[in-house]
Amino acid sequence: MSSETLSSVRGMNDLLPPETERWHAFEDHCRRIFESYAYGAIRTPILESTALFKRGVGETTDIVEKEMYTFDDRKGRSLTLRPEMTASCVRAYIQHSVHKREPVTRWYYSGPMFRYERMQTGRYRQFYQIGVEVLGVAAPTIEIEMIGMLYRLYKELAIDTEVQLNSVGGKEDRPAYRAQLVAYFTPHRAALCGDCQRRLDKNPLRLLDCKVPACRTIIDGAPSVIDALGERSRAHFEAVQRGLERLGVPFVVTPRMVRGLDYYTGTVFEFVTSAESLARQNTLVAGGRYDDLVEDLGGPATPAIGFSIGVERALLVLGDDGASPPLDVFIVSQGHSARELAVTLAHQLRIGGLRVDIEHRDVGFKAQFKRANKLRARYAVTIGEAEVEAGVVKLKNMMTSDEQSLKIDQLAAALQ
Repeated sequence: MSSETLSSVRGMNDLLPPETERWHAFEDHCRRIFESYAYGAIRTPILESTALFKRGVGETTDIVEKEMYTFDDRKGRSLTLRPEMTASCVRAYIQHSVHKREPVTRWYYSGPMFRYERMQTGRYRQFYQIGVEVLGVAAPTIEIEMIGMLYRLYKELAIDTEVQLNSVGGKEDRPAYRAQLVAYFTPHRAALCGDCQRRLDKNPLRLLDCKVPACRTIIDGAPSVIDALGERSRAHFEAVQRGLERLGVPFVVTPRMVRGLDYYTGTVFEFVTSAESLARQNTLVAGGRYDDLVEDLGGPATPAIGFSIGVERALLVLGDDGASPPLDVFIVSQGHSARELAVTLAHQLRIGGLRVDIEHRDVGFKAQFKRANKLRARYAVTIGEAEVEAGVVKLKNMMTSDEQSLKIDQLAAALQ
């Protein structure tokens, strides 16, 4: 066998303690808020039929054209590691006929996504998202509620964000806007990148999402989609803006924001930050309406909206503030009978809801207290053979160094 050292695949990273504690704290914060808005958790496979993403995300998107991890299985079926979650949620919604059981569906999800793209700050090839989907609501009040929920989430985390808002219109608005884009970009065709030249013929709206600097210069002068909105789409978008103003959520309208997925219709939004830790990869949240996607994938006509949060980027902004609470108790013991008692006490304290660690190795008190400090333990409980015989333990406050002796049956109450 080869002696070559094995390592993780480039762009797919291991997460180890204590970093995972910061992840859990952020994920728990999101879940708490989502569940207070009546969302329930959904989990879908990380592998899906490639056709789902080609039909759902769009064949002319960068995701489908360049970034998916796609392969044939042993029966020759084309499968893809999910690059995003909305298409998978819609597939599950249709497959399980959820619309027959409930008029409105509220789901939240978390998990890994996969895209083969150039790695940058906060962007990896296996990356994690937390997001929500609402299916069955056409009213603009759902956008207002959803963006208000996100604004609250980041306020509680003390992360400054800017809410950027736009409307890409519906099917009835697209033909006129498409014609305007073709008329504008055609004289610039030679100056566009190869992808944009091809998209000009297939899907001109995708040009607005190009990141190539030379193309961006041209895109800055493109017609605004807001100017092409019909009466119904315009009224909906204005209602969203009025509702956010009522909630006290500040926002800016960004007329050329289209998002990188073809399924969006109507309202789209992003939460961006100016945090230096993210450099140019400053989008923390992205989402919007996708009122046609359920029907496009074979389900009943169903209005829908959702968003996703990039977990890695959020944690980069949070820094050490995203860490979970420190250890409640570290039990220091020496001697056979003392360690047996330590195991029993640790079990009882954990049942009582405390976060407890214990030293199982045969090492001295000094090394154990050093480890308790490293684990940021609030308290240390010391048990030696003398304490076992006397039926007591020593409880030390690791912040103040105050120490007291307690009867064993008094320990749990004292810690609580």
